[in-house]
Amino acid sequence: MTNDSNDRVQKEIDDLYRNQARKVYATLIRLLGDFELAEEALHDAFSAALTQWRQEGIPDNPSAWLVSAGRFKAIDHLRRQKRQGEILSELLESPIDSPVISKSSEDSREPDADVIEDDQLRLIFTCCHPAIDPKVQVALTLREVCGLTTEEIASAFLTTPSTMAQRIVRGKAKIRDARIPFQIPSKSELPDRIESALSVIYLVYNEGYSASAGEHVIRCELTAEAIRLARLMLSLLPDAEVSGLLALMLLTESRRPARTDSDGDIVLLEAQDRTLWDVSLIQEGIALVQSALGTRDFGYYTIQAAIAAVHAQATDADSTDWQQIVSLYSLLLQVAPSPVIELNKAVAVAMCEGPQAGLVLVERLLAQKVLQQYHLTYATYGELLSRAGRNQEAIAVFEHALSLTQQVPEQRILKRKLAELSSSK
Repeated sequence: MTNDSNDRVQKEIDDLYRNQARKVYATLIRLLGDFELAEEALHDAFSAALTQWRQEGIPDNPSAWLVSAGRFKAIDHLRRQKRQGEILSELLESPIDSPVISKSSEDSREPDADVIEDDQLRLIFTCCHPAIDPKVQVALTLREVCGLTTEEIASAFLTTPSTMAQRIVRGKAKIRDARIPFQIPSKSELPDRIESALSVIYLVYNEGYSASAGEHVIRCELTAEAIRLARLMLSLLPDAEVSGLLALMLLTESRRPARTDSDGDIVLLEAQDRTLWDVSLIQEGIALVQSALGTRDFGYYTIQAAIAAVHAQATDADSTDWQQIVSLYSLLLQVAPSPVIELNKAVAVAMCEGPQAGLVLVERLLAQKVLQQYHLTYATYGELLSRAGRNQEAIAVFEHALSLTQQVPEQRILKRKLAELSSSK
């Protein structure tokens, strides 16, 4: 094979690993019934692809090939180790109703693409089973379904990586010991299982829209995956909060083209070029919000989507109905009290009543010793101090915010603000 062909195979495998690996992994977990074995099989399959595809060419259905290869690699591994004979027997005798191929290597059948797609949703519900502690559910699903690192998940939860690692280990052990089935719940079970699943999807989107660390503020593959999972969930369960979550993500996603400049630096909402916002996503999001609100049986996600809709319908920051946003945040705090929501409400109050009114609310949060490791608390505090003309205090607060963030674009915007304040002395 020529160097050009080798490069094409390498690029294809890199793209597949980035965009399809977690889907293949979910299917392998269902087929093998073991997280560690599936993880090993996944890497073995990609390693085999790198060799075989250079010799034989890229198959028509690469994801299906990887599933089949991973399954056979796992079976070979179990044979070599001469262990788990019962599992091996079940694998060899399993019916072909999913991406499984028969006992004979000569007799193969292409896995169904829809089954591979749905396996991630099955895995979400497995990880979100009521027998698993809610904190563990979300951490486990973010790690196993979406491939976030332990550090990224810990950042999303404002906790330590070691704490997150312990939760993930406990979750896997619970699934194994309780023999939790890998399946989508029945319609009667879905309402009780939906909250954790929606939390997972929302946190995946948040990590993609504002990465916790690294060179890039946005990870498009995560935002796209979260939206895909929400659409899949909505098709399964036409629920107001599912609609609300999808609407929230679509309305937030509509702003993405204007959220960073050509250098990858963050452009704050009030400075964004709103002509770059995606009108089709806004229209779809607003329609979903209206539908969810019309049920009068909505909650956390729908209220947040309603806030995003108010922003989406304003031509600029000054014409935004900030009083309505303050009211919606007050309602949101009744539904789901949270210091992060209080911080967001403080910003809206500052836009309505001036920076001093916002400062009172932020200082109250700091006095309660909450969000003290959250860099946006200090970024917000510094911004309100600077708007109030308290530049020297703002510099100290921005410097503290800078020490807390690991995201490079966030660091750059804070450094710019510090330079602007220093030059205005």
